[in-house]
Amino acid sequence: MASREFLKILQLARIGDVSAQQNLASAYLTGAFKTPIQPANALIWLEKSYLSLKNQLVSATTSSDAEISEINATNPEMLAMFEHVSSVPLAATLNSPAFSFGWELFWKLAQANVSASYAVQWQLAELLLDPNKKELQTEIITWISKQNGERDFSSLQKTAKEFLLELSKSETPFTNSAKELLIKLQPKDEALSSLWNAWISEKNEAALIQAAELGLTIAKLTLGLRLAQFDEVGSDEKDLIGAGGGKSNASLKKAAYWLELAAKDGDRDAWFALGEIYRRPQFSGYNASESDRCFDRAADLGHAQAQFRKGANLWRKRERTEEKVRGLQASYWIWQAHQQGVPEAKELLGKILENVSSPKNNDWFELATYAENALNHHAEHKLDEEWALLCHRLIIANQFNLSKAELLLCEVGQLQHEHCVVVDIRHELPKILPRLIQIDTTQQRRSLLAAGKVFASSESDLEGNLRQRRYRFDRVTEWLSATFSADQTVA
Repeated sequence: MASREFLKILQLARIGDVSAQQNLASAYLTGAFKTPIQPANALIWLEKSYLSLKNQLVSATTSSDAEISEINATNPEMLAMFEHVSSVPLAATLNSPAFSFGWELFWKLAQANVSASYAVQWQLAELLLDPNKKELQTEIITWISKQNGERDFSSLQKTAKEFLLELSKSETPFTNSAKELLIKLQPKDEALSSLWNAWISEKNEAALIQAAELGLTIAKLTLGLRLAQFDEVGSDEKDLIGAGGGKSNASLKKAAYWLELAAKDGDRDAWFALGEIYRRPQFSGYNASESDRCFDRAADLGHAQAQFRKGANLWRKRERTEEKVRGLQASYWIWQAHQQGVPEAKELLGKILENVSSPKNNDWFELATYAENALNHHAEHKLDEEWALLCHRLIIANQFNLSKAELLLCEVGQLQHEHCVVVDIRHELPKILPRLIQIDTTQQRRSLLAAGKVFASSESDLEGNLRQRRYRFDRVTEWLSATFSADQTVA
């Protein structure tokens, strides 16, 4: 049975409330309110939201063909809608009525200068180019042929390849995935393939050495790991770390040679193994600094154990670092490792980051609920901009269990990092230490995104000094309690 909150959102969405339509789509994507995850339904509601916003824009600009980049520049609601669209797994909607809308909008977003472009470019590149998605690609070819489109599948693949190259050269969450897909798309050399297959099927060491000499990266890595007596590719990282303790210096030198060649090709496992070799006491090239550099490089390339190792090392050295907020860098790398399932990372992350993922238990919950109602009916209550900003502060304070001083003084636009929020009010109260709080829920990210947009478009000195903020806080909270607690009593 659907929850009361879901039914309320559904009712508002059906009468055309754009925000409710986006919230409904989000519920279908994330499973909020115990909603079944249905990407196609999410896309249907996002289409309704998009059309409503586009009609509003056309009415405002008297233009029926507004560019998507111009929409983004002037309409924060449209920008939020694009973020929702980019999180829809387009492949999962292929056989639904909503696919046509998603397909067209994905291509527009991919070629526009908006924050959602990277996610959309990656989805299109993976969908059209990944060799493991041949069946989906065949279905898309069939679908395109029925649409009488101007471009054929091969031209779309060419454009997707351009997206992939751009992603591989940029600094985005999709860069490493783009590089890995590009490697998959490299032409296969038949001689190398046969040599590698001989090693895989027959354990022919001569074939392995020849493949490595001819430049096959995985062969270089495998040979290096074997010479060092580390376990081979695909083994448990702990086995790799624990093996090879008694290997001779001569074998470790040969291993390092091949691993360095593989590392130059960008192989993260090779960088990690090199870090291990440089730490071996019996290795004549023992160098702790070089070992750390190799581990750092492996971490940068996404190696889970290297990320944990780098984070743990930064955490141990936190007292000697010059970073503005101690533990921030360490928590980032440990969080990355935790995302990849490193079991030790969870415990260490709990020591660095606070976890406040249950806002209903926080002191600000009631006021934050009222503040959200006020913002959802902004036009009805005609909130001043300063009051709207404070409402957003109340919502953020509830999501992250902030103190009153932190609520009033935190720099909302600078709170969010990829994995946590940094609450630092030392510019006003030097004795209060910064707090690192983990971002755990979709609602926390949404509240940060919504507040960040509002604060970015407001003047920096609009809220005034601490005395003015306290005075406004008292007035706003009194008004919220009087207005919305009365509404709930009547209801």
